Formats: sequence, structure tokens, C-alpha cells
Amino acid sequence: MDLVNVHGAAIPKIGFGTFPLKDDDARLMVGHALKAGYRHIDTAQMYGNEAEVGEAIAASDVPRGDVFVTTKVWPDNYATLQQSVEESLRKLRLDSVDLLLLHWPRFDVPLETTVKALNAVHASGMAKHIGVSNFTADLIAQAWALSDAPLVNNQVEYHPYLNQGPVLDAVRSRDMSLTAYLPNARGKTVTDATLAEIGTTYGKTAGQVGLRWLYQQEAVIAIPRTGSEAHADQNIDILDFALSAEEMAEIFALAAPDGRQLSPPGLSPQWDVA
Repeated sequence: MDLVNVHGAAIPKIGFGTFPLKDDDARLMVGHALKAGYRHIDTAQMYGNEAEVGEAIAASDVPRGDVFVTTKVWPDNYATLQQSVEESLRKLRLDSVDLLLLHWPRFDVPLETTVKALNAVHASGMAKHIGVSNFTADLIAQAWALSDAPLVNNQVEYHPYLNQGPVLDAVRSRDMSLTAYLPNARGKTVTDATLAEIGTTYGKTAGQVGLRWLYQQEAVIAIPRTGSEAHADQNIDILDFALSAEEMAEIFALAAPDGRQLSPPGLSPQWDVA
């Protein structure tokens, strides 16, 4: 498993996304993911499964130091950010998380105030690294300028149908990383004819080709989510082949203006146009 190394953080390039897993499903799937070789687990306050994720990590034979844990602060908690992180750590049974993200931008609270609170949590040792999620290129620039500690990551929707060029440029120019959520575009990649055809060359599925496309990009991490053990095994089984430059370009060409899958009203910023 390759790592993305940014500002002292070493982030596995394939992680296990835990939304919308709950209760026993969350415990069982995180436990299985760790057995299958995942060493990056992604959760969030909003997912309502931090306690189950923490139980699974604690019960695993994998040492805590070998697991990169990400969680995200929900915007409603920005005013009490430190207290909410303390609660997250209690649920996760951890002294600190490896990466703490602001889950969405919030426009009725000054970004300076929120970034200052995020830095305070970092300085306290509760978060080894900090970053943002669903931030546009302009918002990344603003947050970066306001932060004392380096921001190491921006987590956004990213898959073959969505051109994230402006955000990629913004993170790479600051030695940050990008984590791709919805990397399978809510299942669209699984039945994509172009990806399937490429996959025949390597004995891989269309979904695996889409994940490998993300894996091969500089500073990009993918966190596929699934409630199926078989699919979790498939998603991490992408390390034994490599796409050619021509195949990478063919997949980049799948991007379309209507490719975005998630844009919740009241949370989404004015997205970048590539």
C-alpha cells in the first residue's frame, strides 16, 4: 500500500469509508476491513458510528499505531469544536485522531474563528493533523492563510465523471492531499463500459479500474464505502496492476459537467468549474 506523505502525515492511499454503516454493521465491516489489509479508516461525527468504529479498532489485532484514523467535525459543532472532538475521542476510544477535518464550510460563522479552533485542537494533541472537507480552491486558499498548522488534506467528491482540476491544483501547490469520497460515483463506475473494457486487460472489474485511476494520481487518496465484505476485498485488490498513461487519459475524458453526485442545499459551497 502506497502512502501520501504531506507535512509529516503518512496517509494510506486506500481507506475504508464507513458512511452509512451503523451498529453491528459498522463494527463487523471495520473489523473485516482491518483483517483485509485496510490501514486507513474514515468516519465522522455525522455518521453516528464513531463508537462502533472505535470498538472495532480496539478489538482488532492490528496495532493502533498502524491504523490511520480520520474523523470530521459537523458544522453545527464548530462553535464548540474542542468539546465535540473530546466526545469523538471518547467514542473512538482514542487519545488522538490522525486527521481531523472540518466536514463542510459554514458561511454564517467566520472561517477565521473555526480555523483558530481547529488549530487549538491540533496544538492540544487531540488531532495529529488537520484539514478540511468539501472546500473549493478559493476556500482552501482562505483556510490555508488563516491556519498556523499546515492543512494536510481536503476531502471531496472525486471520481472519473467529475473534473476536480482546480481543487487538485490548490492542494498540490500547498503540498496537501485530496481524499476522494464517492470514488465509485454511487455505483456508476461499476457498470461503466469504458472501465470494464480496460479491466479485461488486467482481469479486474470496472469498479477496480476506477479506483486504480484514483490510486495512481499524485496526492490522491480514495475511501470506497461498502457494507459487503466481498466488495471491501475487491476495493483493496487494486495493487497488482497499473494503468497506462493512455488508459489514465481515457478515464479522465469521462468527466462531464453534470458528473457531480452530491451537492446538499445549505451545505454546499459554489463549486469550482473546471
